[in-house]
Amino acid sequence: MVNDTTRLLGLAGLAVVRVEDAVHDGPVVHLVTADEQACICPGCGVRARRVKGWVTTSPRDLPVAGRPVELRWCKRRWHCDQQGCDRKTFTEAIGEIPARARVTTRLRQAAGAAVADGGRTIVQAARDHGLSWPVVSAAFTAHATAVLPDKPQPVAVLGIDEIRRGRPQWTWNDEQQCWEITVDRWHVGFVDLAGGQGLLGQVEGRTSVAVRDWLTQWDEAWRQGVRVVAIDMCTVFKAAARAALPQARLVVDHFHLVQLANQALTEVRRRVTLQVRGRLFGGVEDEHLWVGLRR
Repeated sequence: MVNDTTRLLGLAGLAVVRVEDAVHDGPVVHLVTADEQACICPGCGVRARRVKGWVTTSPRDLPVAGRPVELRWCKRRWHCDQQGCDRKTFTEAIGEIPARARVTTRLRQAAGAAVADGGRTIVQAARDHGLSWPVVSAAFTAHATAVLPDKPQPVAVLGIDEIRRGRPQWTWNDEQQCWEITVDRWHVGFVDLAGGQGLLGQVEGRTSVAVRDWLTQWDEAWRQGVRVVAIDMCTVFKAAARAALPQARLVVDHFHLVQLANQALTEVRRRVTLQVRGRLFGGVEDEHLWVGLRR
């Protein structure tokens, strides 16, 4: 049953029976099961002997030779006649296409690798692979979980900063008679600034407890290796770093220092312009005036 078209497709456990020209972009590839283990009941592990019927599915897959393909897998539904088995019937499944899967395993892996190794965003990878955002997000999480270590390597210079994501969500607490936040719009990220590990982790909520809990989850040796902690001028991060990393030196990162300097410069510029011209800074003439004042 193994032919050249089956080898070209490269889906282990499936065989190509024919290929039809499609009305749309790519061809339609008709498949049948070529794995003898597919008829083994997933509940009891006994090989089924009685066919109940046939089912045709259309899982999405990677392009072949640069062309998108439409798969049509005609597979059998089996009866499990073993007494005591909860699975009375089951449908054939293979490693590349598990039960109830609408996307092949290699397509999921390619989408996750595009985000992790290709530098694409989840939105870009979803668009390029024809998948939804949740599917690509889960694929990226699975890819990162498989390749990342259980804990980060030793870090000498740790960076802590927050990022805003979407909108917060609230629910009403009947016992306390108040609104409680269930999804925080602020997330805190931890970055290796001196090494090559990049983003080490991210927690939801911009609170001292959330930051301290992330830091204290690592052992004492890892925490003692942190010599410098770079933060913005946030008392939340300062309190958490002092509690979890008392030996580390706290510094303010360059970005926020430059940002504050620019804000102070803008305030002085506006005040001097108002004093000299009687109006706020704006326009070409005021721009020339400000250049003269700076000199």
